[in-house]
Amino acid sequence: MSKPWAVILAAGEGKRMKSKLPKVLHRLCGREMINHVLENVSPLTEKQIIVVGHGAHKVRETLGEDYLYAYQKEQLGTGHALLQALPLLPEEGSIFVLCGDTPLLATETLQDMWRSSQGMAATVLTAVVGEPSGYGRIIREGGLLRAIVEERDASAAQKEINEINAGAYIFKVKILKRYLAALSNDNAQGEYYLTDIISALVRDRYPVNAFKTPDSSDVLGINDRCQLAEVTKIMRERLNKRIMREGVTLIDPETTYIDVQARFKPDTLIYPQTVIEGECIIGEGCVIGPNCHLQKVKVGDYSTITESVIIESEVGCGATIGPFAYIRPQSIIGDRVKIGDFVEIKKSVIGEGTKIPHLSYVGDAEIKEGVNIGAGTITVNYDGKRKFRTTIEKNAFIGCNSNLVAPVKIGEGAYVGAGSTITEDVPADALAIARQRQVNKEGLAKKFRNKKEE
Repeated sequence: MSKPWAVILAAGEGKRMKSKLPKVLHRLCGREMINHVLENVSPLTEKQIIVVGHGAHKVRETLGEDYLYAYQKEQLGTGHALLQALPLLPEEGSIFVLCGDTPLLATETLQDMWRSSQGMAATVLTAVVGEPSGYGRIIREGGLLRAIVEERDASAAQKEINEINAGAYIFKVKILKRYLAALSNDNAQGEYYLTDIISALVRDRYPVNAFKTPDSSDVLGINDRCQLAEVTKIMRERLNKRIMREGVTLIDPETTYIDVQARFKPDTLIYPQTVIEGECIIGEGCVIGPNCHLQKVKVGDYSTITESVIIESEVGCGATIGPFAYIRPQSIIGDRVKIGDFVEIKKSVIGEGTKIPHLSYVGDAEIKEGVNIGAGTITVNYDGKRKFRTTIEKNAFIGCNSNLVAPVKIGEGAYVGAGSTITEDVPADALAIARQRQVNKEGLAKKFRNKKEE
């Protein structure tokens, strides 16, 4: 049995989103809603056709050229959208027709729907919902679909039916092409509807199946930002459950926000109010949070990150970061490094076992193994036009409140005295002191106090 194709309807403007961004490009759990749909259907299908319209260039630019594209200039209904894809359809076989704003429709549901479609001219995905108002009702006869009755046409008895049309279909291509070409827009809206094809197939006694999903949340669509938040919450719950089943402890899943691209090893513990975005890889036995924000970060085994922000960087094994640290992009934090409170690291490499305990800024630097950076140390990397690098060799010691004016190199085992402003290289094993000599004026403070009291 050959794989079906898929047609994703993604031409709508989504006016209720009130956004310049095409509706299907709004993101949830780290991925555009249409990319969720494609991710779910692609394993089951040979090729995917995207019907674009509003913001077509943005959609195509986001998705890339791995797909076929059809353009719907005017949005005149679901049948009209599928009609635009007609020249791209295969000669035979079957196709899924899905909406680009239904990101919860799981691969497992689509797989079961595909199995149920064998021997059918068409299959309609349905769901049982608590409040069916506004949806087309499913009328069955002998298990097969007899009709889809829209809300405005339904009798009082039919309105009591809570099985609804979910807007996803499978069609036999040869049959679909014949009926699609004859589709009419003779209705009050002047639009072409896929449900009219279903009605025509039933009328002409083709077997049409209605596959009911066991989880009605699968079919939730997104038309405004309230629904975006609702669907995001459901997706996050599903994702967090999967992560916990893989051996990760989430202290409070409801306040833990993890993107679909993130990957974890077992026995990691995540505290509340933690956000993990993008393609993060978190090692075994880590402790993350509370109040952490990680974005595209790789973290080695048994590291601890507390109340800190790390963006597009790497953290080694056994490292300790935070609280209140900020690791900016292109930083590499080595094994067993300590980055303490109110430390900012920018585009730097921090070697194994180095300690930067608190109140320091390290930018554009390479710090080797076993270095100790005292509180208040700053790598002065910017002259107003250009950035310069600082190099600190292994086992060096930088005293508190030091300024290292780049470009500068601190040699292996060297010491920098507290309060120094270093503008020249320091040789290995040397002690550098660059500060004004202390002068004590005996009795002068007492004289000032007495003068104030007068």
